[in-house]
Amino acid sequence: MQEQLLSACAEAAALPDFVLRQFDRRGTEPDHRQLYRILQTGIRESVLTAGLKLPPTRALAHVLGIARNTVVHVYEQLALEGYVQAGVGRGTFVAAVGPRLVDRALAAVAALPARGALLSRRGGQLVDEAGAGRLQWGAFTPGVPEVRMFPAQVWSRLQARLWRSATPQQLSYATGHGDAGLREAVAGYLQGTRGVACAPEQVVITSGTQQSLHLVAQLLADPGDAVWLEDPGYWGARSVFRAMGLRLVPVGVDGEGLAPTPPQLREPPKAMFVSPSHQYPTGALMSHGRRRQLLEYAAVHGVWVVEDDYDSEFRYGARPLPALQGLDEHGRVIYLGTFSKTLFPALRLAYLVLPPDLVEAFARALNELYREGQTLQQAVLARFLAEGHYASHIRRMRSVYSARHDALIAAIDKHFGGVLPVIGGDAGLHLLLGLPQHIDDQAVAQKAQRAGVTTRPLSLYHVRQSAPAKGLLLGYGAVREEEIASQFGKLARVVQTFL
Repeated sequence: MQEQLLSACAEAAALPDFVLRQFDRRGTEPDHRQLYRILQTGIRESVLTAGLKLPPTRALAHVLGIARNTVVHVYEQLALEGYVQAGVGRGTFVAAVGPRLVDRALAAVAALPARGALLSRRGGQLVDEAGAGRLQWGAFTPGVPEVRMFPAQVWSRLQARLWRSATPQQLSYATGHGDAGLREAVAGYLQGTRGVACAPEQVVITSGTQQSLHLVAQLLADPGDAVWLEDPGYWGARSVFRAMGLRLVPVGVDGEGLAPTPPQLREPPKAMFVSPSHQYPTGALMSHGRRRQLLEYAAVHGVWVVEDDYDSEFRYGARPLPALQGLDEHGRVIYLGTFSKTLFPALRLAYLVLPPDLVEAFARALNELYREGQTLQQAVLARFLAEGHYASHIRRMRSVYSARHDALIAAIDKHFGGVLPVIGGDAGLHLLLGLPQHIDDQAVAQKAQRAGVTTRPLSLYHVRQSAPAKGLLLGYGAVREEEIASQFGKLARVVQTFL
């Protein structure tokens, strides 16, 4: 076959033997893929050297016994990718793309000072100290609601109705503060159920609490500014503020909520992050007196108060407490809410309630940084709220979660009685099982995971790593009531091995 190639390609340089040896018409790989792979590899490895003229398409097709169009297609693809250069009347030539250029570039890089790790310093810290769990479902994953009972048929019907009349604006990038109907519905809901003092114009729709926190950090603080964080507290806020270069100041939590020390009070932060209606993760409820003190301090020192009201709809045995924002008389509170806990996390819709002077800046920054969308989903959610489906779902799920809460308390009492304390167990979707200080709660959580039960160690929620409190966060939102006893039995057997 090599003699045929040489005679058929007399006017061009012959292809090396490796092309003929590798091309197999009896193989399963298509002809065009074979020829492309062989030529590309030869060029990349400089077996086919720069400047080499390739045979005419008709001649090469004849030698290989394939269609000429196949060769034409391969040559065109190689030219498109820069492996060959072709000119009318001149033929097709191998371009200078072999490894020699790469070798020279690598040699130049090797002569430079070592760059160290691939990630930036703060990027490496973010990854190393990430708090998000790999598993987001099952007993007893904290923070996960019961998504199997979401009224999907109602949502689907509303969505189909809106799709039939969708406007170009709803299918394009979002602008402004979010869907007007949703902002109006959110404002009405918050006024009636959470005691939030706001107009629809103060509501900005985001794609989750993490994005809301990013906006707060971007717009209200500069790198190096101090921010108070509840300790233990929500890892998501810690990660965002640290990644934005803010200086984290861990502030302890007692039975009344955030409890700054006198030295801390003498150095006001730029902002503080609190969850007063159901402190995460301890479940502490901030007292009215502590709320008043905090707001007065913020007003006097110009501190922004970021209130995370993530699951206060679910309170058992008592009405939910009004939001901290409703007590604010000086415009210092930024209220964060989300639909992840009340509907389903994958919806990725949340909101900020802002002091009037901040609204326009936050809306413009949202559009500038994130190019938001989901406007049609926002419109569906607006109808879901306006037609009363949201309130009905909340009432139903409050009853479901209350029963699951009671079942978990009973299971804990059965296995441990009063030996291990249950903390913050009257609201939300999780409770905290305290452990003796000498126990490694991270080791307990790892062993429980191997036994098929997910929990999170309390020590990971501390910013200060010296003598953090020990315990296990138990989320009951995603566990059916009839499964709680058996699932907790697995965890109890693990915990017993550490006591």
